[in-house]
Amino acid sequence: MLVLEEVYKSKKAENSEQFNLRIHRGLSWLKKAVILESDLDLKFISLWIALSAITPQWVKIKDGEQDFSQFFSGIVRFDREQKIQHIVWDRCHDAIARLIESPYTFQNFWDDQNLKINQKTWKQAFIAEKKRATEARQAQDSITLLEIVFQRLLTLQHQIILGGATYNSSMNRKLLQDSCNILIAVIPASMHIILENPQNFDFDTPFYPLLQVS
Repeated sequence: MLVLEEVYKSKKAENSEQFNLRIHRGLSWLKKAVILESDLDLKFISLWIALSAITPQWVKIKDGEQDFSQFFSGIVRFDREQKIQHIVWDRCHDAIARLIESPYTFQNFWDDQNLKINQKTWKQAFIAEKKRATEARQAQDSITLLEIVFQRLLTLQHQIILGGATYNSSMNRKLLQDSCNILIAVIPASMHIILENPQNFDFDTPFYPLLQVS
């Protein structure tokens, strides 16, 4: 964390105000997440806000949902030190596998519970996505695997933010722990890559710019 902050400060004068604002906001929430070690619910929320702060507006809404595929495509492309590769295939390999195997992080499972689709439909979709994840692993396709993982994390985020989970519930502790472990690895690595390649990640003006309150 300290190294990331130092990199940010050392490059701040070289980058645009809007770029610096996004990184500054992301760092503030990432720092909060780090000290929330025993509070997984608030840790997850803080990590998700940190991620949202550093991603561009076009990531945030696509067909009503967040779509991270293009964002991670850029992150992986400029990951010269293969930080993301190490996270996906080594450091968080088991956590990612458990997340993908769980139906509780699969949105279609909940759509079936709410009678939007039937059981056969969600199970077929679940099997198809797990097959896609297996093929991504076999091909060492980090971008596709990250896309799948972050759609699962998005479902978990919806559950928590929209009041679909009890605070500190024993029901989702393992999933939350795995999710936090993935986010706390991917977000700092992504921020480092962004800071090293500002010209490729200075996307757009923040929707909520910094304003002086009168």
